[in-house]
Amino acid sequence: MSKTAIVTDSTSYIPSDIRNAHGITMVPLNVMFGDEMYQEETDISTMEFYEKMKTTEALPTTSQPSIGLFEETFTRLAKTADDILVITLSSGISGTFETAHSAAQMVEGANVYLFDSEVSCYVQGFYVITAAKLAEDGMKAKQILSHLEKMKQRTRAYFMADDLNHLHRGGRLNGAQMLVGSLLQVKPVLHFDDKKIVPYEKVRTAKKAIAKILGLLHEDAKFGAALDVVVIHANRPEKAEELKKYIKSKYPDVTVTTSHFGPVIGTHLGEGSLGIGWTDADLAI
Repeated sequence: MSKTAIVTDSTSYIPSDIRNAHGITMVPLNVMFGDEMYQEETDISTMEFYEKMKTTEALPTTSQPSIGLFEETFTRLAKTADDILVITLSSGISGTFETAHSAAQMVEGANVYLFDSEVSCYVQGFYVITAAKLAEDGMKAKQILSHLEKMKQRTRAYFMADDLNHLHRGGRLNGAQMLVGSLLQVKPVLHFDDKKIVPYEKVRTAKKAIAKILGLLHEDAKFGAALDVVVIHANRPEKAEELKKYIKSKYPDVTVTTSHFGPVIGTHLGEGSLGIGWTDADLAI
């Protein structure tokens, strides 16, 4: 039986025990404080990152994995797999997808397929874990890709950055959106549109932003749909847990987990950010 290896980048923030249980290979992105470079999830933990952020004046910067790291990873996996399926964060905010694509051309012995999640963080992880489970069941990469495309139609992600300056300075928020000076004084609900981060709706306070996101979740959950939901936080575990309990109490049939904005995404969103994402549980497996 043919084997499909599943690869993702570190911004899916899938815990190592889940990655190990399902044979998921992770390729790390990098975060840099001055001249010091760290591979996220490998050299620096999320907790260490936010602690370091508090004592560093200049914002850290981020970079995608090298083409060599992807090539090494694919070459190693090609020894035991017929197909390699790579699931990356949105190509609209990172060159990781393109770098993986270039590395794929250098690999012999296996077919390399790529899937642009068009999101990031644990919502990206929904695709990765589903792909890994389907691969374990013997499904081929092309079939898995088709399944993930169906899943994409039923997947949502909204978030609120506590300080938009991080996104703007990092070049991840459409510059035209920042020309409206008042945007700096509001807490807009953000989402991915055409692979880029853009405001979904402008609201004045963090409380209203979270209420808006919960309202959007309600539209999909109110009729008892089976959903997998994730609450994502940037060093706000108590608030994430509070939102998780609220969602679970309101929608008993929904599965809710908590995750985090790790170093690379946290660099651009900033501490205090919150997000909620969900997908169709029947498709997520």
